[in-house]
Amino acid sequence: MLYSRNNLTLLYLFEFEQNVRNLAWLGIQNIQPGDKTKGDFSLFHFKLISMKKIVKQVAGIDVAQKELVVCLGRMYDDWTPELHASKTFLNTAKGIASFVEWAEKLTDASMPIRFVMEATGVYHESLAYYLDDHGLEVSIITPNKISNYARTLDVKTVTDKTASEAITLFGLERNLEKWKRPNSLFKRLRQLTRERDQLVQLRTIAKNQLHAELVEAEPNSSSVARMKKQIAFFNKQELEISSEIVELSKQDEKVSGAIKIICSLPGVGMLTAVTVLAETNGFELIRNKRQLTSYAGLDVKEKQSGTSVKGKPRISKQGNKYLRKAMHLPALTAIRLDERHKAIFARLVSRHGIKMKAVVAVERKLLEMIYTLYKTNKQYDKEYLKKTEVNFKEEVTV
Repeated sequence: MLYSRNNLTLLYLFEFEQNVRNLAWLGIQNIQPGDKTKGDFSLFHFKLISMKKIVKQVAGIDVAQKELVVCLGRMYDDWTPELHASKTFLNTAKGIASFVEWAEKLTDASMPIRFVMEATGVYHESLAYYLDDHGLEVSIITPNKISNYARTLDVKTVTDKTASEAITLFGLERNLEKWKRPNSLFKRLRQLTRERDQLVQLRTIAKNQLHAELVEAEPNSSSVARMKKQIAFFNKQELEISSEIVELSKQDEKVSGAIKIICSLPGVGMLTAVTVLAETNGFELIRNKRQLTSYAGLDVKEKQSGTSVKGKPRISKQGNKYLRKAMHLPALTAIRLDERHKAIFARLVSRHGIKMKAVVAVERKLLEMIYTLYKTNKQYDKEYLKKTEVNFKEEVTV
């Protein structure tokens, strides 16, 4: 009996030694040329690691125009995060492929890796599309969320490496949504609507310059001629873009039908409808009205603390500026032509006396109604409130 117990003890010791050797060999393989190792690979250290289980893996990427600064992290079952590798790659097709190969080599193959990055203009798009094409999980976060989170960390030095580490920790601690590439039609419409918006801005500048030149005491005739040519050129390009938007919208019956429904709202035209659908990718990731107004930056923020700090409520403007801009003129038109929005505007102005604040409220209301019409697939009914009021009175009478 004693002999069997000793054999069993020796067997356990041998098995534990083998586990330690295997774990040490994995740790040695993960060390890259030029990397600095920290701490000692003691038996106690390996025993603690072997007892933990990895529940989440994240690759945080700080994306720049020419390079990708990457940090790999993992979360254990005791909810302690660990950053275990970092490296810099070129932001090219070859560099992205090398990055994915490196990340898969240094992570647990039995568990998916979540690739988390900031939305940095257009520099992150090639990486996001490559990862999506290869069936990998991607999350794209707005920069303000990462910067606000980084302030909570005990990091005084801000570099690309510390930024990638903050992104990794953010991805480990948060339950992030999986990014989906935008619909190809909506993406092309978004490109066209943004191009048109920039073109209109340039045309406005040219018109202002022409006006300033014409009202001078001695206008320069050659300058006036050139400015008129510029304006004519902008008009021609704006017409081409608008025609292309119309043709693209007709290619999909669902999109064209949604545009017709949205255009039933007073003050909302085709360009506004296309802009809203293109900027929200057909409301694919929008779950409710509150999320939509927050995405557009039309949500109200307020700062108040005790009795001494009480700031005025303002819209955050931390959202899609193209959505906010697209809703401005339709709101003014709706206030002028629709009795419902005119009543909302009058009520708000009588309350605080600030007209622009009331206009912003109508903008938010219009955007929410566009979302409702799109989801319900029903046109705007001007008599809806009257009908519901009559039905309510009938129910009360009965």
